Amino acid sequence: MDELAYPDETHDFDEALLVLEGQMNLEIQGQLIAVKQGEVYLVPAGVAHAVAPGSQGTLVIIDR
Repeated sequence: MDELAYPDETHDFDEALLVLEGQMNLEIQGQLIAVKQGEVYLVPAGVAHAVAPGSQGTLVIIDR
């Protein structure tokens, strides 16, 4: 993650977002959620989500 915003997206599958280092600022359903190092956030299929500005570090995206 490079501190830039990434636009809303949706998928027809669940997506797990694992932050290995740093912090991801996740915007989902009108809320800003800080996902910190070592945490995983599961985005259900069909739910719009975006990476908000200020996120930085290493993110692993696990698609199902």
